[in-house]
Amino acid sequence: MKWKKCRIFLDLLLISCLIFMSVGINKNNQVISANIEEEHPIYSVDSKDKAVSLTFDVNWAENDNLKSILEILNKYNVKGTFFIMGGWVNYSDENVDKLKAIKEGGNEIGSHSYIHPNFSQISETRIEEELKKTDEIIEKHIGEKPKLFRFPSGDYNKQALRKVKKLGYMPIQWNADSVDWKESGQDVEYNKVMKKVAPGSILLFHNNAKYTPANLEKIIKELKDQGYEFKTVGELIYFDEYYVDQNGIQHKNNNKD
Repeated sequence: MKWKKCRIFLDLLLISCLIFMSVGINKNNQVISANIEEEHPIYSVDSKDKAVSLTFDVNWAENDNLKSILEILNKYNVKGTFFIMGGWVNYSDENVDKLKAIKEGGNEIGSHSYIHPNFSQISETRIEEELKKTDEIIEKHIGEKPKLFRFPSGDYNKQALRKVKKLGYMPIQWNADSVDWKESGQDVEYNKVMKKVAPGSILLFHNNAKYTPANLEKIIKELKDQGYEFKTVGELIYFDEYYVDQNGIQHKNNNKD
Protein backbone atom coordinates (compact mmCIF):
# COMPACT_ATOMS: atom_id res chain seq x y z
CA MET A 1 0.00 0.00 0.00
CA LYS A 2 2.82 2.36 0.92
CA TRP A 3 4.55 1.55 -2.38
CA LYS A 4 1.40 2.40 -4.35
CA LYS A 5 1.15 5.78 -2.62
CA CYS A 6 4.83 6.41 -3.28
CA ARG A 7 4.42 5.47 -6.94
CA ILE A 8 1.46 7.82 -7.34
CA PHE A 9 3.45 10.63 -5.72
CA LEU A 10 6.40 10.03 -8.05
CA ASP A 11 4.12 9.97 -11.11
CA LEU A 12 2.51 13.26 -10.08
CA LEU A 13 5.93 14.78 -9.48
CA LEU A 14 7.10 13.70 -12.93
CA ILE A 15 4.00 15.14 -14.60
CA SER A 16 4.47 18.43 -12.72
CA CYS A 17 8.10 18.63 -13.87
CA LEU A 18 7.14 18.01 -17.48
CA ILE A 19 4.48 20.71 -17.37
CA PHE A 20 6.91 23.17 -15.78
CA MET A 21 9.55 22.42 -18.43
CA SER A 22 7.05 23.03 -21.24
CA VAL A 23 6.23 26.60 -20.19
CA GLY A 24 8.09 29.80 -19.49
CA ILE A 25 7.15 32.68 -17.21
CA ASN A 26 8.10 36.19 -18.19
CA LYS A 27 8.72 39.09 -15.81
CA ASN A 28 5.06 40.06 -15.93
CA ASN A 29 4.13 36.58 -14.64
CA GLN A 30 2.59 35.67 -17.99
CA VAL A 31 2.85 31.94 -18.70
CA ILE A 32 4.03 31.32 -22.26
CA SER A 33 4.60 27.96 -23.92
CA ALA A 34 8.34 27.59 -24.34
CA ASN A 35 8.13 25.72 -27.61
CA ILE A 36 5.13 27.46 -29.13
CA GLU A 37 7.14 29.62 -31.52
CA GLU A 38 8.94 26.51 -32.76
CA GLU A 39 5.71 24.88 -33.90
CA HIS A 40 4.03 27.66 -35.86
CA PRO A 41 5.14 30.05 -38.60
CA ILE A 42 3.85 33.62 -38.51
CA TYR A 43 0.40 34.12 -40.04
CA SER A 44 -0.25 37.61 -38.65
CA VAL A 45 0.98 39.99 -35.98
CA ASP A 46 -0.70 41.18 -32.81
CA SER A 47 -0.51 44.91 -33.50
CA LYS A 48 -2.18 48.00 -32.07
CA ASP A 49 -1.26 49.91 -35.22
CA LYS A 50 -3.46 49.75 -38.30
CA ALA A 51 -0.76 48.26 -40.48
CA VAL A 52 -0.77 45.33 -42.91
CA SER A 53 1.65 43.67 -45.31
CA LEU A 54 1.04 42.95 -48.98
CA THR A 55 2.85 39.78 -50.04
CA PHE A 56 3.27 38.16 -53.43
CA ASP A 57 4.37 34.62 -54.22
CA VAL A 58 6.28 34.66 -57.49
CA ASN A 59 5.85 31.47 -59.50
CA TRP A 60 6.33 30.34 -63.07
CA ALA A 61 3.58 31.81 -65.21
CA GLU A 62 2.46 32.21 -68.79
CA ASN A 63 0.65 35.43 -67.89
CA ASP A 64 2.86 37.38 -65.53
CA ASN A 65 1.43 40.57 -63.99
CA LEU A 66 4.54 41.71 -62.12
CA LYS A 67 4.91 44.86 -64.19
CA SER A 68 1.35 45.97 -63.40
CA ILE A 69 1.73 45.06 -59.73
CA LEU A 70 4.90 47.11 -59.39
CA GLU A 71 3.34 50.07 -61.18
CA ILE A 72 0.38 50.05 -58.76
CA LEU A 73 2.62 49.81 -55.70
CA ASN A 74 4.72 52.68 -57.00
CA LYS A 75 1.62 54.76 -57.81
CA TYR A 76 0.48 54.62 -54.18
CA ASN A 77 3.97 54.67 -52.68
CA VAL A 78 3.43 51.24 -51.11
CA LYS A 79 6.09 48.58 -50.62
CA GLY A 80 5.37 44.87 -50.65
CA THR A 81 7.19 41.65 -49.84
CA PHE A 82 7.87 39.29 -52.73
CA PHE A 83 8.68 35.63 -52.08
CA ILE A 84 10.88 34.53 -54.97
CA MET A 85 11.63 31.08 -56.39
CA GLY A 86 15.28 30.61 -57.28
CA GLY A 87 14.37 28.45 -60.28
CA TRP A 88 12.10 31.21 -61.57
CA VAL A 89 15.00 33.68 -61.52
CA ASN A 90 17.28 31.22 -63.29
CA TYR A 91 14.70 30.51 -65.98
CA SER A 92 15.45 33.59 -68.09
CA ASP A 93 17.29 36.89 -68.26
CA GLU A 94 13.88 38.56 -68.31
CA ASN A 95 13.10 37.12 -64.89
CA VAL A 96 16.46 38.34 -63.59
CA ASP A 97 15.48 41.82 -64.72
CA LYS A 98 12.10 41.44 -62.98
CA LEU A 99 13.82 40.47 -59.73
CA LYS A 100 16.00 43.56 -59.98
CA ALA A 101 12.95 45.73 -60.72
CA ILE A 102 11.21 44.42 -57.60
CA LYS A 103 14.21 45.33 -55.48
CA GLU A 104 14.82 48.68 -57.17
CA GLY A 105 11.21 49.61 -56.36
CA GLY A 106 12.09 49.45 -52.67
CA ASN A 107 10.26 46.18 -52.09
CA GLU A 108 11.37 43.36 -49.82
CA ILE A 109 12.63 40.03 -51.12
CA GLY A 110 11.94 36.70 -49.40
CA SER A 111 12.71 33.13 -50.42
CA HIS A 112 10.10 30.74 -51.81
CA SER A 113 12.44 27.75 -52.39
CA TYR A 114 14.08 26.80 -55.68
CA ILE A 115 11.47 24.69 -57.49
CA HIS A 116 8.42 24.83 -55.16
CA PRO A 117 8.32 21.31 -53.60
CA ASN A 118 6.06 20.37 -50.71
CA PHE A 119 8.30 20.83 -47.69
CA SER A 120 6.41 18.26 -45.61
CA GLN A 121 7.47 15.60 -48.10
CA ILE A 122 11.18 16.27 -48.57
CA SER A 123 14.24 15.57 -46.42
CA GLU A 124 16.10 18.10 -44.31
CA THR A 125 19.02 17.81 -46.71
CA ARG A 126 16.75 18.71 -49.63
CA ILE A 127 15.26 21.60 -47.65
CA GLU A 128 18.72 23.03 -47.07
CA GLU A 129 19.61 22.63 -50.76
CA GLU A 130 16.41 24.42 -51.84
CA LEU A 131 17.10 27.36 -49.55
CA LYS A 132 20.83 27.73 -50.07
CA LYS A 133 20.56 27.49 -53.85
CA THR A 134 17.91 30.20 -53.89
CA ASP A 135 19.98 32.37 -51.54
CA GLU A 136 22.97 32.17 -53.87
CA ILE A 137 20.90 33.14 -56.89
CA ILE A 138 19.17 36.08 -55.22
CA GLU A 139 22.39 37.36 -53.66
CA LYS A 140 24.16 37.11 -57.00
CA HIS A 141 21.65 39.44 -58.65
CA ILE A 142 20.63 41.91 -55.93
CA GLY A 143 23.47 41.62 -53.42
CA GLU A 144 21.54 40.35 -50.40
CA LYS A 145 20.26 37.10 -48.94
CA PRO A 146 16.62 36.73 -47.88
CA LYS A 147 15.82 36.63 -44.17
CA LEU A 148 12.20 35.62 -44.73
CA PHE A 149 10.87 32.37 -46.15
CA ARG A 150 7.45 31.19 -47.29
CA PHE A 151 6.68 27.50 -47.63
CA PRO A 152 5.58 26.56 -51.16
CA SER A 153 1.79 26.15 -51.13
CA GLY A 154 1.97 26.92 -47.40
CA ASP A 155 2.88 23.26 -46.84
CA TYR A 156 5.04 22.31 -43.85
CA ASN A 157 5.40 19.97 -40.89
CA LYS A 158 7.30 20.32 -37.61
CA GLN A 159 10.49 18.91 -39.09
CA ALA A 160 10.44 21.37 -42.00
CA LEU A 161 9.58 24.31 -39.75
CA ARG A 162 12.37 23.58 -37.32
CA LYS A 163 14.89 23.10 -40.13
CA VAL A 164 13.94 26.40 -41.78
CA LYS A 165 14.25 28.24 -38.46
CA LYS A 166 17.55 26.51 -37.69
CA LEU A 167 18.91 27.79 -41.00
CA GLY A 168 18.12 31.33 -39.86
CA TYR A 169 14.89 32.18 -41.69
CA MET A 170 11.67 33.66 -40.37
CA PRO A 171 8.85 31.47 -41.82
CA ILE A 172 5.97 33.64 -42.99
CA GLN A 173 2.47 32.50 -43.92
CA TRP A 174 -0.67 34.67 -44.26
CA ASN A 175 -4.09 35.21 -42.73
CA ALA A 176 -5.86 37.04 -45.58
CA ASP A 177 -5.73 34.92 -48.72
CA SER A 178 -7.10 36.25 -51.99
CA VAL A 179 -6.96 32.72 -53.46
CA ASP A 180 -6.32 34.65 -56.66
CA TRP A 181 -4.68 31.68 -58.39
CA LYS A 182 -8.13 30.13 -58.76
CA GLU A 183 -9.33 33.18 -60.72
CA SER A 184 -12.82 32.80 -59.26
CA GLY A 185 -13.73 36.41 -60.01
CA GLN A 186 -12.61 39.89 -59.03
CA ASP A 187 -15.33 40.47 -56.44
CA VAL A 188 -14.89 37.02 -54.93
CA GLU A 189 -11.18 37.58 -54.41
CA TYR A 190 -11.65 41.12 -53.13
CA ASN A 191 -14.17 39.98 -50.52
CA LYS A 192 -11.98 37.09 -49.37
CA VAL A 193 -9.25 39.55 -48.48
CA MET A 194 -11.35 42.34 -47.01
CA LYS A 195 -13.27 39.98 -44.69
CA LYS A 196 -9.99 38.91 -43.10
CA VAL A 197 -8.09 42.18 -42.91
CA ALA A 198 -7.24 43.45 -39.42
CA PRO A 199 -4.29 45.26 -37.85
CA GLY A 200 -1.24 43.05 -38.33
CA SER A 201 -2.66 41.09 -41.26
CA ILE A 202 -0.47 39.51 -43.92
CA LEU A 203 -2.21 39.46 -47.31
CA LEU A 204 -1.43 36.89 -50.01
CA PHE A 205 -1.41 37.42 -53.77
CA HIS A 206 0.42 35.89 -56.74
CA ASN A 207 2.25 37.34 -59.72
CA ASN A 208 0.25 35.41 -62.29
CA ALA A 209 -3.39 35.85 -61.23
CA LYS A 210 -5.81 37.52 -63.64
CA TYR A 211 -7.67 39.81 -61.22
CA THR A 212 -4.83 40.71 -58.85
CA PRO A 213 -3.74 44.05 -60.38
CA ALA A 214 -7.27 45.49 -60.35
CA ASN A 215 -8.01 44.16 -56.88
CA LEU A 216 -4.67 45.35 -55.56
CA GLU A 217 -5.43 48.93 -56.52
CA LYS A 218 -8.94 48.67 -55.08
CA ILE A 219 -7.72 47.16 -51.81
CA ILE A 220 -4.95 49.72 -51.35
CA LYS A 221 -7.39 52.59 -51.86
CA GLU A 222 -9.97 51.10 -49.50
CA LEU A 223 -7.51 50.33 -46.72
CA LYS A 224 -5.85 53.72 -46.98
CA ASP A 225 -9.31 55.31 -46.62
CA GLN A 226 -9.79 53.22 -43.47
CA GLY A 227 -6.56 54.59 -42.03
CA TYR A 228 -4.31 51.62 -42.69
CA GLU A 229 -0.65 51.89 -43.60
CA PHE A 230 1.33 49.34 -45.54
CA LYS A 231 4.55 47.82 -44.26
CA THR A 232 6.82 45.14 -45.60
CA VAL A 233 6.74 41.92 -43.61
CA GLY A 234 10.18 42.76 -42.21
CA GLU A 235 8.77 46.02 -40.86
CA LEU A 236 5.59 44.42 -39.52
CA ILE A 237 6.97 41.45 -37.57
CA TYR A 238 9.19 41.22 -34.49
CA PHE A 239 12.64 39.66 -34.84
CA ASP A 240 13.31 39.24 -31.12
CA GLU A 241 11.48 38.99 -27.80
CA TYR A 242 8.38 37.42 -29.30
CA TYR A 243 6.27 34.29 -29.28
CA VAL A 244 3.81 32.80 -31.77
CA ASP A 245 0.56 31.39 -30.44
CA GLN A 246 -1.29 28.30 -31.67
CA ASN A 247 -3.17 30.41 -34.24
CA GLY A 248 0.05 31.65 -35.80
CA ILE A 249 -0.30 35.15 -34.35
CA GLN A 250 3.02 36.69 -33.39
CA HIS A 251 3.06 38.59 -30.08
CA LYS A 252 5.68 40.87 -28.59
CA ASN A 253 6.98 39.82 -25.19
CA ASN A 254 6.70 42.62 -22.65
CA ASN A 255 9.32 41.25 -20.32
CA LYS A 256 11.57 44.27 -20.79
CA ASP A 257 8.98 46.82 -19.71
